[in-house]
Amino acid sequence: MLSTPRGAARLMLVTVVGLFVFKVAVGLLTGSVSIWAQAADSSLDIFAVIVTFLTVGFSAKPADREHPFGHGKVEDVAALVQALLLVAAVVAIDYAAVQRIIHGQTIQVSEAGIAVMLVSMVTSIFLSRHLFRVARKTGSIALEANANNIRGDIYSTGGVLAALTVVRIGAAFNMDLDILDPIIALVVSVLILRAAFSVGRMAFAGLVDVRLPKEEEDLILSLINEHIGQVVGVHRVRTRRSGSQRHIDLHLVMPRGASVEEAHEMCDHLEQDIQAKLPRSNVTIHVEPCDVTCAQCAVLGCDLRFRDARGGA
Repeated sequence: MLSTPRGAARLMLVTVVGLFVFKVAVGLLTGSVSIWAQAADSSLDIFAVIVTFLTVGFSAKPADREHPFGHGKVEDVAALVQALLLVAAVVAIDYAAVQRIIHGQTIQVSEAGIAVMLVSMVTSIFLSRHLFRVARKTGSIALEANANNIRGDIYSTGGVLAALTVVRIGAAFNMDLDILDPIIALVVSVLILRAAFSVGRMAFAGLVDVRLPKEEEDLILSLINEHIGQVVGVHRVRTRRSGSQRHIDLHLVMPRGASVEEAHEMCDHLEQDIQAKLPRSNVTIHVEPCDVTCAQCAVLGCDLRFRDARGGA
C-alpha cells in the first residue's frame, strides 16, 4: 500500500503534519528562529503533500477524449507550485533571521530544540529514502519533487541541530552564542532555495517538453539498431516526458520490399522492447520505405540491393 504513489503521499502527509506540530510547539517554547524556519518549511511541505496527494491520482488517469495524451503534466504543475512555495518560505525565514540578528533574543530550553531536530532529522532520512524508492519505481515527478525537498530538510535540520547543540554547550560555560541561531536559519534558507531551484527546473522541463535524458534516448536507438538487417534505419526520434509518462515518436525506415504485415510486426516488436526497458512509455512509429540508396543499405537480403550490386536494373 505504501509502495504506490498515493500510499507514499499518505505516509508523507501524516509524517509532515506530525513534525510540523512538534516544531511549532518547541518553537513557541524556545523562541528559536531556526526552529521556526524549520516549522515554516514543514507548513509548506504540508501544502505540497496535499497537492501531491491530489495530483498523483489524477495524473495516473488514462487518456480520455479531452486529454488524449493523458494527465501527466498535472504532476509538473504540482512540482512547480511546490518550488514557488519554497521560495516564499526562504523570504519569510530570511526576514525573521535578519530581524533576530538586529534586535537579538535569547533562546530558551535549547534541549527541547535539540530533541525535536534530532527526531525530525531521523524521520526525514527514512521518509526521503522511501519516497525516492517509490518515485523511481513509478516515475512520479511530484513524489520525486517531495523527496528532494525532504532530503534538503535533512541537511538543514542537521545544521539547526548542530547550532542548538553549540548554543547549549556555550550556555553551560556562560558563553552567549545565541547569534548562531539566526545565522543557521540563513544557511537553512540557502539550502531550501537550492531545493526550490532543483524542483522548479525539473517541473519546468516537463512543462516545456524537454527531451528525455540522453541515456534513455541512446537506449531507444540501441534497441532499434539491434534489428539493423531487418530495418534500414531510424530518424526523427522525438521524446518528451509528461509527469510519469514518456512519449516517444520516431520514423522507422523499412526495406522497400517489406510487406505491411512485416512492417506492422516490427513496429509491435520495437514498441514492446522500448516499453519493457522504459516503463510507462507511449511509442508512436511512422513507417517509411527506403529511398533506394542501396550502397549504404544494411539490409543485405534486399532484392533492390542485389540488383544494384549487378549494375542496377
